[in-house]
Amino acid sequence: MQVTPKSRLQIRLQNIFFVVLFLAIMTLLAWLSLHYKYESDWTASGRHTLSEATVTLLERMEGPVKILAFARSGNLVSTRRNIAEMIERYRQHKDDIHIRYINPETEPDMTREYDISVDGELVVTYNDRTEHVQDLSEAALTNTLQQLLRSGEKHIVFVAGHGERNPEGRANHDYGRFAQHLRDKGIKSSTLRLSDNPAIPADTAALVIAGPQLDYLPGEVEIIRDYVRNGGNMLWLHDPGKLYGLQPLLQELGLDFVPGTIVDPSTQMLGINDPTFTVIADYSASSHPITRDFRFMTLFPRAAAIKTLPDSRFKAEPFLQTVPRSWVETGKLDGVINYDEGEDTAGPLHIGVAVTPDTADEEQTDHDAAGQRIAVLGDGDFLANAYLGNQGNQDLGYNIINWLSHDDAFIDIPSRTAPDTELTLDSLTWSILGLLFLFGLPLLLLGYGLYIWWQRRKP
Repeated sequence: MQVTPKSRLQIRLQNIFFVVLFLAIMTLLAWLSLHYKYESDWTASGRHTLSEATVTLLERMEGPVKILAFARSGNLVSTRRNIAEMIERYRQHKDDIHIRYINPETEPDMTREYDISVDGELVVTYNDRTEHVQDLSEAALTNTLQQLLRSGEKHIVFVAGHGERNPEGRANHDYGRFAQHLRDKGIKSSTLRLSDNPAIPADTAALVIAGPQLDYLPGEVEIIRDYVRNGGNMLWLHDPGKLYGLQPLLQELGLDFVPGTIVDPSTQMLGINDPTFTVIADYSASSHPITRDFRFMTLFPRAAAIKTLPDSRFKAEPFLQTVPRSWVETGKLDGVINYDEGEDTAGPLHIGVAVTPDTADEEQTDHDAAGQRIAVLGDGDFLANAYLGNQGNQDLGYNIINWLSHDDAFIDIPSRTAPDTELTLDSLTWSILGLLFLFGLPLLLLGYGLYIWWQRRKP
């Protein structure tokens, strides 16, 4: 190609155009990076992404959320950075979250005013209500937002004095873990001995009868019946066996428990050898709010079936139903267990029933019209410390409490569970892996070394 003054000018113009275009593209990319950003969480557990429950909660919160972050500046800038990264994930779904950073060293009066005890502590305010967050995690902050969103403080009262499950106990059959979960969600619990104090507190959101082992006195039963007649909400967790003097209360509700224990053969496919364990994975038989859109399997050890009685002022709606293959066994629960027609009751069976006043009853009280809610379940073990962590047991219990306390907005916000962090293998697999690393791999390396040595010896 012959170089001429005209060709030189064209090359210079092309170079200038390229430089201008390149600078324009770089400037545009810099502007886009300041105004838009894209994030992708590639972690296995999604620990840098808000859970679906948190996102649902943020979508339901109307109005701004104000946060005071008490964190030192200077050498401990990482604390403020961690707070900012956490809050930014929340602001992606709710942009009216406002945060202000306060240095406890330069503003000691404000630190004392809010009673700050931990560096990095958050003071969250919503709808003129305030809560403190000392643990910088999604679980802690989301639970705090749930507490602030609740319509007032909820108080659950557990009846005590008859061998019931203890909401503060640590034994396998107690409810210590479930009560702690409720406290984290802003629901307080306490125990009440009717023999010592016959007055049920006026602020009781729900009265809980959880697996008594001793008979109630007639006067105690009458106190509970009066509470129900006056529109009180109640959760009754019954285990197969005796009613311990609560038969009048059961008749009051228009229900009855089928004698015997439910047997569910389908649990053997899940590796559960005890046939008295019942698994429920399908909730489509009911449209009740407790189990509507509920997606987790629930496990019920030794459950009793519930049946409804005619001519009751209450309306009963089952929300937990077993598979058709199940039945109520009235015989011994050892050895080979078979269904005996005429003696046993065939499935499907109801384990959980929601009871509300029948609006067609002309004699209903004003409290009934206000929305009395009662839940009766034929198993109390599913919320016990030993079984609470199985599948969706904790979430189901939380849904029941939310429904009873008229916090329906929280029913479909499940608690977030951590993914499995352990590799579980059977003994045979562990033995094979042990032999592989103990003998197989060293022999393989030894064989390869001998092969290289032999190749080098060849002329």
